[in-house]
Amino acid sequence: MRFIAALLTTIATTLPAFAGDGFNIVIPGRPGVPIIINGVNASYAVVEGDWGLARGIHVQPTVYGGRYVDSEPNVGHYYPSAGRTPGYGRLEIEPPKNRKLPEPAASYHDSWSAQSAPPAPQQVPMYPPAVIELPRDGGGLLPQNPGPPIRKNRN
Repeated sequence: MRFIAALLTTIATTLPAFAGDGFNIVIPGRPGVPIIINGVNASYAVVEGDWGLARGIHVQPTVYGGRYVDSEPNVGHYYPSAGRTPGYGRLEIEPPKNRKLPEPAASYHDSWSAQSAPPAPQQVPMYPPAVIELPRDGGGLLPQNPGPPIRKNRN
């Protein structure tokens, strides 16, 4: 009985380890943005392999049903040194050398600057007072020096 319980416990604890070895179906997170794995578009394809950030080893995944993606698209090139005109695009016409030139453009100059506003002038009252009085506490003026202190003889 103990042997069967130990066997069942061993089987039950090893089953989660086999859960990550299956295959995955790749579904893009954003429509129209392909998922490229080793130069193959793996969108909506089956990917098999032991890979990912949580794995300690790196095994190349196998993509079933993906399409190869060309890293450099095959486009037409135009080499002017060949002497042929391109098959499409703008038609360049070289003007004759003895043509009438247009009038030169008028000169144009513009500048910007910034500065502080001038200080506001002091406002003088319309009718200033005839006498300007000092404050009663002396207005912070220094006291007059009365001279050396006077000493009295006591005999």
